[in-house]
Formats: sequence, C-alpha cells, structure tokens
Amino acid sequence: MGEEWDLAVVGAGPAGSAAALRAVQLRPDLRVVLLDRAGFPRDKPCGDGIAAHGRDELDRLGLPGLIDDYRPTPRLTVVSPGGLRVSAEAARPNHVVPRRVFDARLVAAAGARGVEVRRHRVRELAQDGSWVVLDGRLRARAVVAADGAYSAVRRLIGLPAAGERHTALAVRGYADVPEADDVQLIAMQRAGWPAYAWSFPIGDGTANVGFGMLLPRLRAAGAPGRQVLHGWLAELLPDRPARDLRAHHLPLSTGRPAPGRGRVLLAGDAAGLINPLTGEGIYYALLSGRLAAEAVVEAAEGASAGGAAAGDPLARYRAKLRGALGRHLRTTDVLARLAQSPGFIDAAIATAARRKEVFDLLVEVGLGAGTVPAPLALAVGLRWLRGTARLPRRG
Repeated sequence: MGEEWDLAVVGAGPAGSAAALRAVQLRPDLRVVLLDRAGFPRDKPCGDGIAAHGRDELDRLGLPGLIDDYRPTPRLTVVSPGGLRVSAEAARPNHVVPRRVFDARLVAAAGARGVEVRRHRVRELAQDGSWVVLDGRLRARAVVAADGAYSAVRRLIGLPAAGERHTALAVRGYADVPEADDVQLIAMQRAGWPAYAWSFPIGDGTANVGFGMLLPRLRAAGAPGRQVLHGWLAELLPDRPARDLRAHHLPLSTGRPAPGRGRVLLAGDAAGLINPLTGEGIYYALLSGRLAAEAVVEAAEGASAGGAAAGDPLARYRAKLRGALGRHLRTTDVLARLAQSPGFIDAAIATAARRKEVFDLLVEVGLGAGTVPAPLALAVGLRWLRGTARLPRRG
C-alpha cells in the first residue's frame, strides 16, 4: 500500500513550508511530509523582498523572529515611466532576505516541528477516492502543490499554466552598494512597458537587483531575451553592475486563481498568485500556503464530524482565498489592465508624490492585500485623462 500521510506538500518554498508549518501548528498529531526536488539551502531567483505583510504571516505561523537579524529597509523610491519620482518612508518597513537563507530557515522550522522533510521529485499523481497517490507509493489524504511557476503537479491534475499575456520574465542578480543604503528602488521604463528595474539592499553591502517585463513585450523587442533583459538592467542601474544573473518566469495573477482540483490544492506561484503590478509573490505564497493547510485540517475535522460532504478541502480553500484576497485580486487585475498605459502609472505616481496616504495605499496594493477606494481611482483617472488631453495631436 505504500506510505500514508494526512498531508503531502510538494515544493518547500515559502508556500509549501507555510502549509506544512500551519498544518502541524493546528494539529501536531498530523502526519505531514514536505517534498522538494532540491536540497536546502538552495538559490531561487527572486527579488528577495519580504513585505511587512509577509512578516505578519510569519507571526501567524509562530515564527516572529525568523528574519530579525536582517536590517529593515524603511524607505521606498519609485520612478515612473515618464520620469516622475516619489520617495517616502513606508508605513511599515520591508526586509530583503536572500531566498537561499529564507527558504532554508522555513524548511528547518518545519522539520523542527515534526514535519518529514524529504528530497523527492514528483513525476506521477493519481486521485483515488479519498486518497491522492504520488509516484505510486506515497498516499495522502490531501496534497498542497507549491512547486512553483513550472508546477509539475498543476500539469498532472490537468490545469493549464498561465497564458503568455499573463506571464512576465525577469532576471535577477546581486550588486555591491554602500552598507548604509536602506532604500528600495523601483525604476520603471517606458520602452517595452510594462517594465521596470529594481534594487533592494540587503544590509550587508549588497543589493538584489533585477529587471522584468511581460513576455509578449520581450518577444516584440526583436532581440534575444538575455540581451534585452541584461541590457536594460545595466541601462537603468548603471552604478550597480550585476553578477550571478539568473532568469525566472512569473505567472501573474489574473484575478481568478485556479485553486486546485479534487483533493489537490495549489498555492503560491503554482496557483498563479503573483501580483501583476509589482511581481511580489512571497506574501501571497505564505498566505495561500497557510490557508491551504487550514482548509485541509478543517475538512478532515469536518469529515470526522459530519461525513464525506464536510471533508472537501478544495471548497474550503476556495472560500478562504476569496475572503482573504478576492477584492484585492480583482483590484490588481483591473489596475494591471489600466497600467498598460504608462500615462496611468505616471498619474498614480504624481498623486502619490503629493499625498502620503496615497503612497501608503499604493504600497498596500502592490505588496499586500490592499484595494483602491473609488474616490482615489477617480482622482487618478481624471489626472490621467487631463495628461492625455494635453498630448500633441498628430496630423
């Protein structure tokens, strides 16, 4: 019959580790296995930024001091496609922690709580009644798939990957910066828009730097992707030559994440949970992993109390995602469509430069679960339209 588990988690990044941690936090007696094809620590191309909202999730997981040895980055500077600049102190500071460190700490914490951490690549999956069978020998009551943008589990359960127009490609590296640098920088570019470079200082004299853009715009650039990404990164951050450059795909949220199928729940990048405005994904990963685990635990308890109908983890997970992120994801989906015009972003940044509360709200939308009040949306829209009306007419 093979091994039997209450929960199998595939992928040990932030989403998968959060799911494993939350499951045994709620039910220490659960048999939980955490699978990943890689050993830890391992590098993961990413911006390495952990917003304050991510710190909140660590608190909920019982890990409030996990990254306390990393210096916070309190200030954020954003340069719009048209060159407008806003710089302010965030309402709550962010952190920058290399994924090699952050992910390994999460995995170690899961192991310390009794989760079985195992190096394993999932190649086969079958759903058999109340069981999910992995590779013919691992049987689990439920599976949380958190195996990233290229999720094998998502493919095995028959759910498609993100379409090209909802996919971005980014390149990430590291650069030397003054140790005193504590400002996160986002420098947007009109050419190939939506596109931007970033520099996120870690606090040790290095910064995570990178450049990303939508895949269709990259293909339209008419040059090899490596040449485009590396070239624009160097152009936008000329004083921060990058090393250790690695590229990665970002399946951006469409506002309607596919939460899974049957007794398999998708979390993090595997569910396409990446903010389409900023590319932020760690907060979504921690949140969705936690919610998936809660759904599995509650479904198991419901099945014991009320029969099989009460034991559907996917229905519970879908409801939890809708409650936590529904309005926010719809907001980012609409804003991402409007942001196809660089003038809209110019108008938003111009408004944020004049009003600190707008700056803080944009941070909430870009890094957390914020939404945009109708009066603010109207104000930005009117500024955008006025700017459009002032453009010279052709012909």
